[in-house]
Amino acid sequence: MYHIGQNLVIDSDLYLLHVEEKKVLEAGLSNWQKVCFVPTKSDANVVAFRKWLKKYAGGRVEWGNKFDGSLPPTPPREVLMDRYWSHVVNCSSCNAAYKSLNAIEVSLQVFSLASVAIVAATKQGMISVAARNTLVVAAVMCFVGSKWLSHFIYKNFRYHDYNHAFR
Repeated sequence: MYHIGQNLVIDSDLYLLHVEEKKVLEAGLSNWQKVCFVPTKSDANVVAFRKWLKKYAGGRVEWGNKFDGSLPPTPPREVLMDRYWSHVVNCSSCNAAYKSLNAIEVSLQVFSLASVAIVAATKQGMISVAARNTLVVAAVMCFVGSKWLSHFIYKNFRYHDYNHAFR
């Protein structure tokens, strides 16, 4: 769960950095201070790096012919912050958790369908009303649980929108 929580912070910064990169390019590399507000001690490394870059490299990295200075268009948030392809497929613990949770989700759905099928297939007197009702309640609970788990998997292993204003 700690690992998943860290991904949320990293994802939020990813989108913010992508937007800021465009703003810095529009303002000009030498005017980055006008675009970025870096007042805290934790920002000291960013300021020091920018000063070093300006002093020793003219404010930019020389990429040769590989970078013409323009950035690609900003993809939608869902694409930019797609956690599955950027992290889960490469992280053994997240990949294992993702596969296990998906298996549990499918198991809940199968149990739910099997319970409904048993209730529908049995004749009136074969099982008691209490057992029939128990199977129906279990089917509903398993179905609701699978839907909740599906949402949890999507939110934590696929895409979770992060809005800094709400944190």
